[in-house]
Amino acid sequence: MAKTSTLYRFQIELSDIDRGIYETLDFRVACHPSEDAARLAVRVLARVMAHEERLEFGRGLSTTEDAALWARSLQGEVETWIDVGCPSAERLHRASKAANRVRVFTTKGKAMLRKEWSSQPIHDSREIEVVRLSPEFVDSLTTLLERNVQWYVTLNDGAITVTDGEQSFDTTAEHTSVAAVISADS
Repeated sequence: MAKTSTLYRFQIELSDIDRGIYETLDFRVACHPSEDAARLAVRVLARVMAHEERLEFGRGLSTTEDAALWARSLQGEVETWIDVGCPSAERLHRASKAANRVRVFTTKGKAMLRKEWSSQPIHDSREIEVVRLSPEFVDSLTTLLERNVQWYVTLNDGAITVTDGEQSFDTTAEHTSVAAVISADS
């Protein structure tokens, strides 16, 4: 019998001091059987860090034409496209042509990203934002994952703090672009 997705409920108190956003977020996230806890945590962090009106989760790993997250205009056009992990150069190229804004949230190293993204030209690669999160930070967050999750997330001057009321984890996100990753020497 095929495994089914596991549904998680996230209740998040968001304090995005940088953007002046203070909101309570309440959403459900389906975790595909082939998705690991770290990828789920990155998707949730991406949803929180990129919070905007109409931002929602895509239909999942089995629907490859969807972004991990996206925001559509009232006319149905893709305004924001967000992927997680190490999307292919072809996928980023298509996304950049289809959406006004493209972002990638990842824990992958620059060498791995560079190898994947150097394989072909990517439309507007300078405009595609890459947000790199510490793998250790994300691994710590996976210890907090239960079916019902309550987090307090503070974003301030690039620093991210996630607390569940008992434990607290923090890191600083590295912001760059696809073009900068491709051209980097290190």
